[in-house]
Amino acid sequence: MSKGEVRKVVLAYSGGLDTSVILKWLEDSYGCEVVTFTADIGQGEEVEPARAKAEAYGINEIYIEDLREEFARDFVFPMFRANTIYEGEYLLGTSIARPLISKRLVEIARETGADAISHGATGKGNDQVRFELGAYALMPDVKVIAPWREWDLNSREKLMAYAEQHGISIEQKRGKKSPYSMDANSLHISYEGGILEDPWAEPEEDMWRWTVSPEKAPDEQRYLELTYRQGDIVAIDGQDTSPAMVMETLNRIAGENGIGRDDIVENRYVGMKSRGCYETPAGTVMLKAHRAIESITLDREVAHLKDELMPRYASMIYNGYWWSPERLMLQEMIDASQKTVNGKVRLKLYKGNVTVVGRMSDTDSLFDENIATFEDDAGAYNQQDAEGFIKLNALRMRISAMRK
Repeated sequence: MSKGEVRKVVLAYSGGLDTSVILKWLEDSYGCEVVTFTADIGQGEEVEPARAKAEAYGINEIYIEDLREEFARDFVFPMFRANTIYEGEYLLGTSIARPLISKRLVEIARETGADAISHGATGKGNDQVRFELGAYALMPDVKVIAPWREWDLNSREKLMAYAEQHGISIEQKRGKKSPYSMDANSLHISYEGGILEDPWAEPEEDMWRWTVSPEKAPDEQRYLELTYRQGDIVAIDGQDTSPAMVMETLNRIAGENGIGRDDIVENRYVGMKSRGCYETPAGTVMLKAHRAIESITLDREVAHLKDELMPRYASMIYNGYWWSPERLMLQEMIDASQKTVNGKVRLKLYKGNVTVVGRMSDTDSLFDENIATFEDDAGAYNQQDAEGFIKLNALRMRISAMRK
């Protein structure tokens, strides 16, 4: 795009080295006004200092927002209604945060009269795709500036030199600097880079932030009771709670019991394989518990159809299609299936394991003890009916065998 076409840009701003350099680079390269947007989605770090930094750089319009409840309620919870997991292991902690950030970027662009947005995602990763697909779906005519695809500041040393040259203040944190690239929100924390770029190397124990190792977890099991209403957790151990507090509480309890670590080599949408490690304590518990409550409240074919569609739904989220027509359509079907997903699940947490030890629903259970029992079922089920059922289903196989 012509740099003269951009008058004002909304920058997803953390206040760290990368986005501080981007802020100055946008002003110098595009000659445009910059609006900063900083979101608290449960990353566990103070976001308010970003305001002081933006003010120091002369920014007039600064957005600092607490989006933890919206993130949990409108993004994480709908995803878990589908029992979503990517490639059998990844609980999509980074992926599910991006559509919310895209949504607010374009909303702020409209509020402030900006004609462009900007992000700090690199040209090799998935996040650039997620941010931009979301932005285009919600604001088709928006301009997107992705500095990592334009500039030559492709190393930390070059970024630091640029910052020094332009008087950008970068805090030097004391102590050992993490060798990993990390991303955190209320659903997970991810680790990439460093020794993890060798898929044979075991992660260092001091890398993990939210979970104790299973070996060091308490020797006593921890029981949890989760209450569900239409597929969402609404209470923990009988105490009503909000979606964001569900995440915070389960992260703490599960993390204390060594639950939620994962080590994955995944297929990025841009075509390469990537090794990453993830801590998702709350999500690990939520996936197990949700499948348990569905096991007694969903019709068999409904449950199986959901399982068939889930990998497609997971790919939509991973690849950045949260705001696509197909994801929105599929979400309506998923949400409709959850009307009867009401009840309670009892779990046992012990040294890295989550075990379902009970499930019940007073209003919507399809489990009938009179039919399921191995004892006298008092005529609820005629076992002789099974003979015809079996023969009908065997007919095609019998015909095939006779032809041989």
